[in-house]
Amino acid sequence: MKVRFDATGEVVVVTGGAQGIGAALAGAVNAAGGTAVVFDVTAPAHGVEHVKVDVADRPAVEAAVAGVLERYGRIDGLVAGAAVQPRSSVLEMDPAEWTRTLQVNLDGVVWACQAVVPHMVARQSGSVVVFTSGMASTGFAGAAAYAASKAALVAFAKTLAVEVAGDRVRVNVVAPGVVDTEQFRSANAGADREHWQDTIGIGDPEDVVGPLLFLLSDAAAMTGSVLTRERAFAKLTSFVE
Repeated sequence: MKVRFDATGEVVVVTGGAQGIGAALAGAVNAAGGTAVVFDVTAPAHGVEHVKVDVADRPAVEAAVAGVLERYGRIDGLVAGAAVQPRSSVLEMDPAEWTRTLQVNLDGVVWACQAVVPHMVARQSGSVVVFTSGMASTGFAGAAAYAASKAALVAFAKTLAVEVAGDRVRVNVVAPGVVDTEQFRSANAGADREHWQDTIGIGDPEDVVGPLLFLLSDAAAMTGSVLTRERAFAKLTSFVE
């Protein structure tokens, strides 16, 4: 059975949408008749609307959201996917690296939600989707900052979901699994990719688009949920030397 999502007239903000999963989603939103607006520090290679934004910069996020609302008058969906994934052991981690990771991965989601969700509450309609990772629950050597930020996002999203449930705004979480993105290749340079593939599988960005479109749509009568397409990270060996 084929299911097609209709996003005609809807506006979706995608943070971190210049590449990877966000880029695939932005293209799908446009193809479904909607308008995707990408917030990213780099411009996307594809022809979608782009606003240069460092999501860790709260005033910049607020200004970018205000610009979208001024232009389109609405924001129906927010997919907060901007993230960085440095690799170093806990004992050797640079404090600046830890801080920057949390600023982008966690604070960036909070700032985006604080800017967008009040508009959704006023309209009594909207969907927010944030990303977590299997590393959040299993841990992964060399990825403490990333794993910590993704674990915190689950608690944040569930709390926000409770707070705005009465306003018909849904907040859900997606755990995409291991996906062949620029970030994955950079974070795991030199890793045994065959081991990843044989152990838990490596997906493509397009594999995550369907779950995201579902959560953005009215078909997803759910909030505070974590939708996962991952297999066990615990089966992976560490690639940190």
